[in-house]
Amino acid sequence: MKFTCEKTLLSNAINIAARTVSPKSSLTALEGLYLKADETLQITGFNLETGITVEVEAAVREAGEVIMPTRMFADIIRKLPDDTVSVQVDEKLRVQIRGGISSFQIMASSADDYPELPEVTKDRAVSLPQSALRDLISGTIFAVSENQAKPIHTGCLMEVMGQSVTMVAVDGFRLARKTYHFDQPQDQVLGFVVPSPALKELEKILTDSDELCSFCLGDKHILFQVGGATLVCRLLEGSFLDWRRVIPTNNPIKLVANVSALTATLERVGLIVSEKFKSPVRCLFSKDMADFRTTTTIASAHDCCQLSGDGGEIEIGFNCKYLLDALKVLPTDEICLELSNGLSPIVMTPCDDKYDFAYMVLPVRLKAGE
Repeated sequence: MKFTCEKTLLSNAINIAARTVSPKSSLTALEGLYLKADETLQITGFNLETGITVEVEAAVREAGEVIMPTRMFADIIRKLPDDTVSVQVDEKLRVQIRGGISSFQIMASSADDYPELPEVTKDRAVSLPQSALRDLISGTIFAVSENQAKPIHTGCLMEVMGQSVTMVAVDGFRLARKTYHFDQPQDQVLGFVVPSPALKELEKILTDSDELCSFCLGDKHILFQVGGATLVCRLLEGSFLDWRRVIPTNNPIKLVANVSALTATLERVGLIVSEKFKSPVRCLFSKDMADFRTTTTIASAHDCCQLSGDGGEIEIGFNCKYLLDALKVLPTDEICLELSNGLSPIVMTPCDDKYDFAYMVLPVRLKAGE
């Protein structure tokens, strides 16, 4: 194998692919980066659950494939001068790396034992802007369950329904739902659950641009194409929560809140709450005002936030972190808080029609004098 490549391109590709390299695996080959050079250079990291392949523009003089030691190869390329890098591998898997006046010689491994990534046909791809997919992920993944008792909820549900794509996450205490509406309707109806670790890696690859990315659904895997990077992962199997039946839609009380003001108020009240000293926030919603109090064994806090609307003196308890997690990803300056009574969930929805999301948080039962 022999190729030359721009250092910055090569280093960026290595960093992306290395995210899914197994740090420790019973299959030693998976601890390295798989490089394949033919018409272009392809760099792959794979951990048997998720794989990322990055295609890099390179001048390939001799085709071939090897497994490079991940950390050493990445460190060497990163430290080379910003110039063209040349990599040459001989028949004994000795690797010569040159950049500027710097040169290194390391050992690679045979690619014979590297497993093939799952194949997913790229026909009938669903396309959307990278920024839209990134927003779907960041706007829901915080609510993914970490409880392995129900593995299906450790991922996000994705639904394609012709006019839109929706992503949903739930952990038993809260639910996050965000929807993107296509400019051009899709002729597909799809539903599948993507593991959260794969979505977190995908989120890092995506940009805030309007450049298109796409995904294709296989029998047991999903493939995402983002520029020159391809991410493929195994889907989660099982029955996901029927979220449409869970989110209340007829809450009689609707209040409008400024997101920044409400966030700041909750952050102040939540300063005395920690893993060691836990306590729900007691919320009293009255006319044009919300009163927040919390008490732990060592401290107490009180603050207020102005709202628009009449809360009917409803008192309800919440986990402060769950409310803040949702508020921090909201794309709007104002939101609508929908309530029914002191034992029903609070639902956050957009005041602006151009957004389509819903965040639901279940209440915490308050004790007298708490």
